[in-house]
Amino acid sequence: MHPTSTASNPLFDRDFLLATMMGPNCVRFAEELTANIPLSPNMRVLDLGCGMGLSSIYLARTFGVRVFAADLWINPSDNFARFRDFGLEDAIIPLRAEGHALPFAEGYFDAVICIDAYHSFGCAPEYLDAHIVPLVKPGGFIAAAIPGLRQEFTGDIPDELRPYWQEDINFHSAGWWAELWKQSTRAALRDAFSLRSHKAAWEDWLQCDNPYAQRDVGMMEKAGWRYFDSIGIIATVSPAACSEPYLLL
Repeated sequence: MHPTSTASNPLFDRDFLLATMMGPNCVRFAEELTANIPLSPNMRVLDLGCGMGLSSIYLARTFGVRVFAADLWINPSDNFARFRDFGLEDAIIPLRAEGHALPFAEGYFDAVICIDAYHSFGCAPEYLDAHIVPLVKPGGFIAAAIPGLRQEFTGDIPDELRPYWQEDINFHSAGWWAELWKQSTRAALRDAFSLRSHKAAWEDWLQCDNPYAQRDVGMMEKAGWRYFDSIGIIATVSPAACSEPYLLL
């Protein structure tokens, strides 16, 4: 068992947290997002892009919800072993799934939560209505924490970021994400905002031995704090959403 106190959350000891993070501390983001979502015991929650399961453990232990921990890259058996160590083998279902091929019934979830993954597959205007909204009960919630920018770049990438920037990076501002989700005909945007936990979550990540974290140290020191942000976005599903036909793309 690992549930001893840390600066970020009492569920995890520091060594376990640093060894299990795959990006800026998802537990901090999960805490902030769920402060705005009325989760209660026995609700079904999809943790989409769960990584090594930190957010899934947080959700199950904190709210008593039943979590479906879906990730494309992490072996579900490895996640199951972590969940079992926390005594949550009956509360969290690990599985492998890709964001465009989610194997769930329509209207199955009370909430879909996605931390540090939505930008990898959800930037197309039709994605939300085609692949996420149908899975959520009427009145249910969709929430994401997304790495992004304080404001959109109006010209070229700043010179300080060029050594670190890749063409497939889908980083955008809170305003950009708000406009994207407003295009949904099946979900109502509640809020799009800068996460207050942005800096603390990144500082946790930069202390990891993970080679990606070590690469990011130089980026954040030279330029990242000036340009980057962490975006929270929350929507509710309209009552008619699950009955309206929609062509899955």
